[in-house]
Amino acid sequence: ISGYSLVIQARDSGTPPLSSSVTVNVDISDVNDNSPVFTPANYTAVIQENKPVGTSILQLVVTDKDSFHNGPPFTFTILTGNEEEEFTLDPHGILRSAVIFKHMVATEYVLCVQAKDSGKPQQVSHTYIQVRVIEESIHKPTAIPLEIFIVTMEDDFPGGVIGKIHATDQDVYDVLTYTLKSEQKSLFKVNSHDGKIIALGGLDNGKYVLNVSVSDGRFQVPIDVVVHVEQLLQEMLQNTVTIRFENVSPEDFVGLHMHGFRRTLRNAVLSQKQDSLHIISIQPVAGSNQLDMLFAVQMHNGGFYKPAYLIQKLTNARRHLENVIRISAILEKNCSGLDCQEQHCEQSLSIDSHSLMTYSTARISFVCPRFYRNVRCMC
Repeated sequence: ISGYSLVIQARDSGTPPLSSSVTVNVDISDVNDNSPVFTPANYTAVIQENKPVGTSILQLVVTDKDSFHNGPPFTFTILTGNEEEEFTLDPHGILRSAVIFKHMVATEYVLCVQAKDSGKPQQVSHTYIQVRVIEESIHKPTAIPLEIFIVTMEDDFPGGVIGKIHATDQDVYDVLTYTLKSEQKSLFKVNSHDGKIIALGGLDNGKYVLNVSVSDGRFQVPIDVVVHVEQLLQEMLQNTVTIRFENVSPEDFVGLHMHGFRRTLRNAVLSQKQDSLHIISIQPVAGSNQLDMLFAVQMHNGGFYKPAYLIQKLTNARRHLENVIRISAILEKNCSGLDCQEQHCEQSLSIDSHSLMTYSTARISFVCPRFYRNVRCMC
C-alpha cells in the first residue's frame, strides 16, 4: 500500500462539546528491497554463422517490484563468457553479435549477465545465456503464389487486409521477412513479419501484379501475387440470383470449389462467350452451415440478364453444378417467412461496401462486401 488518508477529529470537553477535523495523508516511501527479475530465469538462443556484426540475438526481459525510481532503467553487464568480446549488450538489454561467428570455430557460448536496478543501494540479479552457433541457411524459402479477388462498390474501397502469403523454409531457425517493391507502396503494403497484404483505400478497377519477395537473410525468393479488383454497378444488385450451398465454409468454397464452380456456372448460364459472370459476394447463412453466393450476369452489350431467366438456366443445369458442390437452394426472392396475404412480398438487396469480408487461403483470397436482404409486404 503506497499511502493512507486519515481523517482525525479533536473534540473538547465543553458543553456542548465542539470539534474540528483534519485530513492527514501518510505516504509510504519505497525501500529498494526487490532485486530485478529475469523472465525466463535463464535463456537459450541461436545465431547462424556468417551473420553480419550487430545481428540481434536475444532481448532480455527484466521487471522489478519496487517503485519506478528503484527499478528501471537497468544496467546490464556481461560478467563472464565474453572474454574475446564476441558479444555486446546494449542499455535496452539486446544481446548482439560483435564478430562474424564460424560454426567450425565454436558451437556454443555460455554468458553470465548481470542486471542492476536504479535504487539506492542498488540491487542486482544474474542470468545465464546459452548461445548456440549453427550452420548458415542452406535452403531457399518456398512460397505459394497468391491470387486475390476484390469486389467493391464503385470507387468505395475502404482498404484493409486482403490476404496472406504462405511461405516455409526447411532451415529450422530461419526467420522469414517479406518485402514489397517500393514504388507499389502507394497502393499496397506487406507486413514484413507475417506476410499479410494490406490494400490502401480507393483501389481502381483492374489487375495489379505485386512485386513481393521473401528472404531468410541469405536467400531471397520472388512470389507471384496478383490482385484483381472488380467494381460493382448499382444495376447488378437489381438482377442478382443467390445460390445457397450446403455444408461448406467460405474458406473451403474459396480454396477448393470457387474456380471449378465458376467455370461450370459460366457454361450453364452464359448465352454468349462475350457475356460476363460477376460473383458479387459470398456470405455464411446465420445460424446454419450454409453459404450464400450472390451473382449476376452481364450481357456483352452492357445490360444484365433478368433473375427469372438465370434461375431457369440454373434449374436446367443443376445436376451438372452439383457435380462440383452440393446446392441447397436457388433463390431469387427470400420471402417465404412472410405472410403477406393479399399484398405483394418485395425484396431489396443492400451492400455495405465499408464492411468487407476477407476469406483467405494459401492460394486464393476473396474479398467482398457484406450484403443484407430487406423483405417487406407491399400493397
